Amino acid sequence: MNINFTLIAQAIAFAVLIWFTVKFVWPPLLKAIEARQKEIADGLAAAADGRSALEVAAKKSEVTLTEAKQKASEIIAQAEKRGTQIIEEAKGNAKVEGDRIIAGAKAEIDQEVNRAKEGLRAQVATLAIAGAEKILRKEIDAKAHSELLAKLAAEL
Repeated sequence: MNINFTLIAQAIAFAVLIWFTVKFVWPPLLKAIEARQKEIADGLAAAADGRSALEVAAKKSEVTLTEAKQKASEIIAQAEKRGTQIIEEAKGNAKVEGDRIIAGAKAEIDQEVNRAKEGLRAQVATLAIAGAEKILRKEIDAKAHSELLAKLAAEL
C-alpha cells in the first residue's frame, strides 16, 4: 500500500465525514443549540420581568401599607373623637339628670316644709284655742271665738 494512496483515501474519507456532518449532523445540533439559547434568553427575560414585577409589587404593597396605616390612624382619631363626644354627651345628660333630681328634691323639700308649716299652724291654732279656752271659759259664745281663732291661725 502506498502512503500517498492511504493519505488521499483518508483525506477523502475525512472530507466525506465533514460533508456528512455538515449536511446531516450539524443542522440538528444548531437547532438544538439555538432552541436552548432561546430558552435561556426567554428565561432571563422572564426573570428580569419577574424582578421588575416584584419591585412594582413591593412598591404597591408599600403604598397600600402606608395608606392602610393612614386610614387606621384616621379611624382611631375618629373613634377617639366620637368617644370624647359620647363622654361629653353623657356628662351633659348626667348634669341634666342631676339638675332634674336636685329640682325634684328641692320641690319635695319645699312641700315637706309647707306641710310642716301647715302642721305647725294647726298645732299653734290648737294650742291657741286650748289656751284661749282655758282663759275664757266663762265666755258664752265659743263658736264666734273659734272662728276668730281660726282667722288668727290662718294669718300665722
